[in-house]
Amino acid sequence: MSVKIYDVEKKSPAAKARIKKGSTLVSINSNEIMDVLDYRFYQKEEELNLVVRNEKGKEKTYKIKKGEDCELGLVFDSYLMDCQHSCKNKCIFCFIDQLPKGLRETLYFKDDDSRLSFLFGNYITLTNLTEHEIERIIKMHISPVNISVHTVNPELRCAMMNNRFAGETLDIIKRFDDAGIKMNFQLVLVPGYNDGKELERTLTELSRYKNVECIASVPVGITKFRDGLEKIEPFTKETAEKVIEITDKIGEICKKEYSNRLVYAADEFYLLAEKPLPSFEEYGDFPQLDNGVGMWTLFEKESEDALNEVQPPVLPRNISCVTGVAAYPLIKSTVDKATLKWHNLNCKVFPVKNNFFGEKITVAGLVTGSDIINQLKGENLGDTLLIPSNMLRFERDLFLDDVSVLDLEKELGVKVKITEPDGYSFIEALSE
Repeated sequence: MSVKIYDVEKKSPAAKARIKKGSTLVSINSNEIMDVLDYRFYQKEEELNLVVRNEKGKEKTYKIKKGEDCELGLVFDSYLMDCQHSCKNKCIFCFIDQLPKGLRETLYFKDDDSRLSFLFGNYITLTNLTEHEIERIIKMHISPVNISVHTVNPELRCAMMNNRFAGETLDIIKRFDDAGIKMNFQLVLVPGYNDGKELERTLTELSRYKNVECIASVPVGITKFRDGLEKIEPFTKETAEKVIEITDKIGEICKKEYSNRLVYAADEFYLLAEKPLPSFEEYGDFPQLDNGVGMWTLFEKESEDALNEVQPPVLPRNISCVTGVAAYPLIKSTVDKATLKWHNLNCKVFPVKNNFFGEKITVAGLVTGSDIINQLKGENLGDTLLIPSNMLRFERDLFLDDVSVLDLEKELGVKVKITEPDGYSFIEALSE
């Protein structure tokens, strides 16, 4: 496979070699270029032989010398250079299968792309990897790789993922470990399936790999749109307590053997079980924040530090903010501390119930614009309404239900300010 050059950056080594946009990159130093990882890896060399095919089909070799840290300067139409690899599994817990009809098309895409795992931290199941991709990850030492494991029981993994090859692909983990590839593991836990003894087995076996960096367990998300799907139950206070008990047990063993806890349960388990979360020090470098592991503890620490550093508002502030039901106690407590210290701050905190996906979904990142409008209309929201950026898509303009920030301002009659989802930024937003 070869890739078309969309553009050439001015004054770059490629531009100086007079490579033209519209031509096709065939290889670098005799290595075929199939996608962004090939290009990023092979263009690092100081001496390059590029085979380029022009629009008439004629190939030419360009010899280029450049600094090791200097970019070659080729631009491609697609960042991946080909289509994104989709997931071929039909997992019983898949959140995308639980989405209602009529949402924007991109929300229904099931990602399982090893390149995005390396570039953006996405998690992959390994079931989509070709032998070429496995060998390339090892050759290029692409690290870390983020893997959705769920269970190390091959038969159970096949059943949970509805893929008869899902158990076999667990062998890839050992190949990566033997090659020194760092790995982060994710377990989506489903009560009655991969919790209990199966969870203990999975955590025990995964924690023995030399190159494991972190293992995170997260609870299955259940929307109200499960018609026709396998019946699964949400976690209860008791089953969440059991997950924490097993996690803490294996975590203590890991600390003794490896001086690293390694295994964590997502914050949702602690909130559901009404148990105190681990201390700030227990989370180390907070390696799995995107999985909701340690977010609560880190937010508390960041907001406390910010309250000691950020200047109070100069003028009286009358504002409001929204969050999900799960995070409401944390945000309300943070705002109470700020208003106690800053006497000219008045801020209302509104927990938004998730009527769109169902009230079992309580995280802030899945709150929709329509639910905010329906639940806050008629409320005195003050001068500004703060909303966390994780409620919006990457462009920070639309909620999951395609309600825009402008729609929110129009319907609620208030200025909307988007805040970053960390404690320090939140305190700064309260003071501005």
